[in-house]
Amino acid sequence: MTTTDRRPTPTESGGGPADSSGALAAPGGSPAAAQSQVTERQARQVAEAARETEWRKPSFGKELFLGRLRLGLIDPWPQPDAESVAKGKVFLDKLDDFTRNQIDGAQIERDAFIPDDVLTGLAGLGAFGMKIDEKYGGLGLSNLDYCRALMLVGSGNPALSALLSAHQSIGVPQPLKLFGTPQQKETFLPRLAAGEISAFLLTEPDVGSDPARMSSTAIPTPEGDYVLNGVKLWATNGTVASLLVVMAQVPKSEGHRGGITAFVVETESEGVTIERRNAFLGLRGLENSVTRFHDVRVPKENVIGKEGQGLKIALTTLNTGRLSLPAMCVGAGKWCLNVAREWSAQRVQWGRPVGEHEAVATKIAFIAATTYGMESMLDLCCMLADDDHNDIRIEAALVKLYASEMAWLIADELIQIRGGRGYETAASLAARGERAIGVEQLLRDLRINRIFEGSTEIMHLLIAREAVDKHLSVAGDIIEPDADLRRKAKAGAKAGAFYAWWLPTLAVGAGHVPGGYASFGPLARHVRYVERASRRLARSTFYGMARWQGRLERRQRFLARIVDIGAELFAMSAACVRARAERDTRPEGVELADVFCRQARSRADAHFRGLWRNTDARDVALAKKVAAGRYVSVESGVLPQPPKGDWVEQWAPGPSREKDVRRRIPNRS
Repeated sequence: MTTTDRRPTPTESGGGPADSSGALAAPGGSPAAAQSQVTERQARQVAEAARETEWRKPSFGKELFLGRLRLGLIDPWPQPDAESVAKGKVFLDKLDDFTRNQIDGAQIERDAFIPDDVLTGLAGLGAFGMKIDEKYGGLGLSNLDYCRALMLVGSGNPALSALLSAHQSIGVPQPLKLFGTPQQKETFLPRLAAGEISAFLLTEPDVGSDPARMSSTAIPTPEGDYVLNGVKLWATNGTVASLLVVMAQVPKSEGHRGGITAFVVETESEGVTIERRNAFLGLRGLENSVTRFHDVRVPKENVIGKEGQGLKIALTTLNTGRLSLPAMCVGAGKWCLNVAREWSAQRVQWGRPVGEHEAVATKIAFIAATTYGMESMLDLCCMLADDDHNDIRIEAALVKLYASEMAWLIADELIQIRGGRGYETAASLAARGERAIGVEQLLRDLRINRIFEGSTEIMHLLIAREAVDKHLSVAGDIIEPDADLRRKAKAGAKAGAFYAWWLPTLAVGAGHVPGGYASFGPLARHVRYVERASRRLARSTFYGMARWQGRLERRQRFLARIVDIGAELFAMSAACVRARAERDTRPEGVELADVFCRQARSRADAHFRGLWRNTDARDVALAKKVAAGRYVSVESGVLPQPPKGDWVEQWAPGPSREKDVRRRIPNRS
């Protein structure tokens, strides 16, 4: 572990005036002025350039959006190898004992602080090296066991799973595993496997999902190194990390291709200041920072990949890195089901246990069935990632999107089932002599998952872009405004050939055959529905492209519904294949899968209706009038929000004016 000391909780950490945070400004101007020069088209080009443009492996999700249910890519249900299972069980048993006996989740919530001995204890178990290869001192666990570990430790306190996930899924270990040089791996991975903590720094006060506006810079030196300047916001683990992945703009110059580049940065480097620890609605134990870099010297050996590859590295890392977040959501679903089951059997109202009343019973059924569906999606994605024969970029994004949304609904329903006790804190319940069931804490902790690692809205757009990739590859120049007539004509011929073959395949399929997919038994009807719906989904996507052409990218609610339908179909597929595979050992899975699919079909059908019958256009028009102040009268009768302070903090370049609030963890030895 890094050598460190205790420091104040978030509300005690030093705060300063708005101009005390800084990022390097463009010569002769402010960071905001430099960012304003980025056009919408430029921003889209930066995002597009970061995509993986090739599909070297098959993808179940990609085929699903094209109207092809290729069950052979996920059926039979994948099976982890025996050696991997045995290795994972040894670690999970140790972690289970540690979580039960050494983690005080109530203390972490109360004090907003993870004790040193918990972090050093996890390091001693190897928890910081779960995804690091054994040759570098890690455990080399499979994605499946890694996600199960996050579920387990998160049930002790969700801030711990967030810490471990940020360290390994998007922090230094995963980018180095995929893109690092042998020297980088030998230098950094043993330190991280032993317990040093890492973080990922991309976001800035005025840069979130639009990285083209990034102001942090890394200026090449005559010696070949870089000088890093800028401010990064919301760096999970930033206050405790010793190693950082930092994204910064390298100016294009002779010998330098430039662009957003990824660097490994030592936090003990001169010029690195942890200016404050941020506090949030939930995850009170989260170690999240504002970090300033002022003239920080970064060796050229610390560039990950090549100049300009930073965003591509980040997105590629997230292909499997996103699986950690739904793991925590599945864990939350399991916890909620346990509470709902026991409470609904014990609590009696109107002469019957509350679980026997239909209004509550339907909520319990939703929690149970949805948790089964989410777990099926997650386990499938993990095993596909471990097998490494499939491209899972769409599937991983779908399960992140789906699980974060559904887990939030599950927690909300559990609060309703618990009534006033669901709204009451665990500490207050315990003070009255009742079980300390922190449902309200779980709801607060889960809320960030709809924002973490790509908000729901961004995930909809990201997945939609991948879903229409085939269409753009054959017909993109037809709707490209800068394409000349020759390019448009060539694209038209190419598109005509493709659609002449493809569109007829969407008319009839195996889902229309009575008795089709009979091997799925009582679940066959749901598989047939998925096959029919996938073709309907592909037709709807094509109709949308034909109707709006280049304007489709602005029909964000249409695209969101397309993606949500795909998510439901993927979830149904995973649940059915899993339930059939486990019907001899876990026959109850067929019942859960059946109810889950019935619920999912209802949601998917509603999304299909919403594609063409909605208020989207009127909503957008109304929102423009709201922004223009037409309905300001509706705001009358309440106190206005305080006018002091900027909506987005403006930075000034230069050295930090704040006290460094980093926390140094004592060595395990």
